Amino acid sequence: MTGTLLLFFGFTLLVVMGALAFAVRRLPAEGSAAPWPRVPAAPPRGWSARMMDALLFLGSLAAPSDAREFSLRARLAAAGYRNPAALYLFQGIRVCAAALLAAVLAWAAAGQGAGAGAALVAAVCGFGFAFVAAEHVLERMRQARVARIHRALPAALDLMVLSLEAGQSLDVALAETSRELARVFPELASEFAQVHLEMRAGRQRTDVLLELGRRTGSPELKKLAVVLIDSDRFGASLAPALRTHARFLRTRRRQAAQEAARKLSVKLIFPVFFLIMPAVFVVSLGPAVLSFLEAMKPLLAP
Repeated sequence: MTGTLLLFFGFTLLVVMGALAFAVRRLPAEGSAAPWPRVPAAPPRGWSARMMDALLFLGSLAAPSDAREFSLRARLAAAGYRNPAALYLFQGIRVCAAALLAAVLAWAAAGQGAGAGAALVAAVCGFGFAFVAAEHVLERMRQARVARIHRALPAALDLMVLSLEAGQSLDVALAETSRELARVFPELASEFAQVHLEMRAGRQRTDVLLELGRRTGSPELKKLAVVLIDSDRFGASLAPALRTHARFLRTRRRQAAQEAARKLSVKLIFPVFFLIMPAVFVVSLGPAVLSFLEAMKPLLAP
């Protein structure tokens, strides 16, 4: 029975290959008139595209669980990566970086003359360290993006106030602000553009504004969402509320700068005392100490 199946599949394979060869021979030559429209050939894929495919494949193999996937996608979105393939690409980069660090540490341990057990331990430690460090790098990227959003928020509120005082609605004001800030502050512009698109798609304004602060993890955007929701709920004018909020943000930034300036003198005590003062003592008192020892050497000799 098994031999019959093998013969059948072999015969089918030969028939398919013969049909393909016959079809290839019947193709029109280059430059001749084809009986059907010629489909342009796809451009050759470069090494970057192949590397991207490989990283996506590795990321799909190392895909996290459902709960972990939701949390990781939220953090990637907060860092500005909303593409559906961003999770698998991140996982692929994570696995590649961990494998590379593991190989380097294992090679270094083997080069030092350690045994196979020590090289294996070094490889495992390097793999685990790189795998955990990737999440810390992602968190730092998220925090840096939130800081850029905070820096752009007062200017965005000023533009929204101008749009609202000109008679435009909140949706149009968000769209215009996003368009004007696209080059200078692309992070906040992309967030406002997504809010505008979600409102146009039919979602409730309250849900969209609450999602704005929740998606980015920015406390200032959460406060802005609360201001917009309360103004809309109680029927207050948006322009004075946004102007007051922009003034509050600038005051907070100025106070934070003053606080950092006052902390600087305290933070400089430790590097000055432990790093600069010993060098100053060595440079200033070193020659005097050497001269004193040279002068006292005859007296101290037995």
